[in-house]
Amino acid sequence: MNYGYIRPTVKDQSGTAQLQGLILDKIFTESHGLAKKRTELEQLFMNAQINDELYFQNIEVLADSMQQLLDALRLAERDKIVIHFIDEQLTNQSIMNFTLQQSVTFFMTIQSTLFSHSSTFTLQEAKEQGKSIGRPRKSDENLQRAFTMYDSKKYSLFEIKEATGISKSTLYRYLDERSPGN
Repeated sequence: MNYGYIRPTVKDQSGTAQLQGLILDKIFTESHGLAKKRTELEQLFMNAQINDELYFQNIEVLADSMQQLLDALRLAERDKIVIHFIDEQLTNQSIMNFTLQQSVTFFMTIQSTLFSHSSTFTLQEAKEQGKSIGRPRKSDENLQRAFTMYDSKKYSLFEIKEATGISKSTLYRYLDERSPGN
């Protein structure tokens, strides 16, 4: 049997651009791009039998981490399943033909992609739950004090940092924000 698996990714959050033009016996579609509760992926691996072929648009669709990718590749090897990654034009069997340099380069790129995917969907979920994202802003009172000290030209950046707790880079960022050109 030929199975497909679709889930939202950073570049295709609706999942509509995945596995286009492939003739598959069944497609498993995840409703979210988060790492947890991937029930459709679990169902796909439960249904797969020896000699079945599984199609993923790319590695990002299958795995959220290098460990999860490794686990899936081990499972495929044990169960004699072929996994196809369309975008990468690879299968779990053809990955073995890489040189060491090609492998390291490939997996560094994959790791970066997986991190981006995880970060994007985690931040989206947090925003949907109304959680504050990023570092909290410095208090207006503390900022004003730093601005006054800076504008007086009587204090070094180190003295401003010691008195307010605002670092040089943070102070400059806030100074840029208050400039008339920004």
